[in-house]
Amino acid sequence: MGERAKEWLLAAGAGAAVGALSAAAIMNLLSRSKRREGYVRELLESNGITAGNARFSRQLGAIGSSDLLSDEVVSEQLTRNIQFFGMDSQKKVTESYVVVIGLGGVGSHAASMLLRSGVGRLLLVDFDQVSLSSLNRHAVATRDDVGTPKALCLKKHFSMIYPECQIDARVQLYDPSSEVEILSGQPDFVLDCIDNIDTKVALLAACVRRGLKVLSAMGAGARADPTRIRVADLRESSNDPLSRSVRYRLKKEHGIEGGIPVVFSLEKPKAKLLPFQASKEEETPSDYQVVPGFRVRIIPVLGTIPAIFGQVMASYVATQLAGLDFQTEPVVNLDLDHYRILHQRLIEHEELIYGTAEQVLVDAEEVMYIVKELWRGRSARDQNQKDTGRKMWRSVNELMLVRWDKSKPAGVSNLILLKFSEADAHESTTLDQIKEKEPEFYSMVSRVLKRAEVEFAL
Repeated sequence: MGERAKEWLLAAGAGAAVGALSAAAIMNLLSRSKRREGYVRELLESNGITAGNARFSRQLGAIGSSDLLSDEVVSEQLTRNIQFFGMDSQKKVTESYVVVIGLGGVGSHAASMLLRSGVGRLLLVDFDQVSLSSLNRHAVATRDDVGTPKALCLKKHFSMIYPECQIDARVQLYDPSSEVEILSGQPDFVLDCIDNIDTKVALLAACVRRGLKVLSAMGAGARADPTRIRVADLRESSNDPLSRSVRYRLKKEHGIEGGIPVVFSLEKPKAKLLPFQASKEEETPSDYQVVPGFRVRIIPVLGTIPAIFGQVMASYVATQLAGLDFQTEPVVNLDLDHYRILHQRLIEHEELIYGTAEQVLVDAEEVMYIVKELWRGRSARDQNQKDTGRKMWRSVNELMLVRWDKSKPAGVSNLILLKFSEADAHESTTLDQIKEKEPEFYSMVSRVLKRAEVEFAL
């Protein structure tokens, strides 16, 4: 036998050996998992709890839930998350309790990815059932699930994906009378995936009143462009009739003007509610309502958009639970010409104050970063205002960039956005005076400009 053939045989033998070892390791891992599950089943059944008992899956998941990541199967299943977040941060996710209300196209995908991200405890709430028409957008439902309550459908499928998760599924409508029952237990996050304005407003107001973190989904129907989906404060959402109605109701009925993060689309709806069609002449829309007050007219839905809404919600919540800080893209409706105007305004101001524009170290694109990413299209002294659309353009007409520290060049990490009158006042004061008289403002600006240093590696 030639040397080359011997080398191939040795290589093949080595590969087979490695493959056998890998297979053996996997089988051993699965065997240990089966033995652990079998032990748990025997333990529960010895206490009169059988697999058919409603308490079975809850208690199966509860055993060892305080440190799920020590389980080899769980830690392997969540390996990619652990690599992304780190063990300590993933543990925060695994120990979290999240409530998802509304389990349709948006909520089912949000809940599914939170489960797959390792959230250790989920409360799933929805009064409705799986229908054939909902299969174009539901995360896990099949034809066999049609007619099954959405909450129970998710629990059934979820138990096969991540059985260690403690799942409480409630076939229930959220309303003010069920607030205490559903929102008690100090959830780490609440996801509002409700498409009815009355219950949505009631839920959001309750979360604000209770100091609970909540993320709300706005209108996902009649949209098609995934690139226009955003996460922002409710005050910043635009082109969305549902957002507008929720804002109005929250302010009028509860005095809440913002502070609630929402997922919404900048895209204008491409279709309207379809007209009601009765099967008999004497029938009215109220005859078809599952719950009084809920709409029976249908809005066309491209299934991919609510699914993306749900994925965005899950990603936002998982990173929040893990403590991973990131800046959402600001909603600033400006084009490049606006930034060129601000750039030219900066050059003229530098020539007026310093006699030259040689210290201007930014171009129009970098001005875009400063205005949009750092100051979100608003004055550094007015960061709580949420001007959008045409109001944004009017506010930019009154804004300009000036140096924060007058002893340093006008670079990315040394420019702040101010109104004309604020810029004049800033030029006549010093940083030491600002630090002494306005320590919070000084710290905020320093923090924002430090971000620019880091992102531009300055």
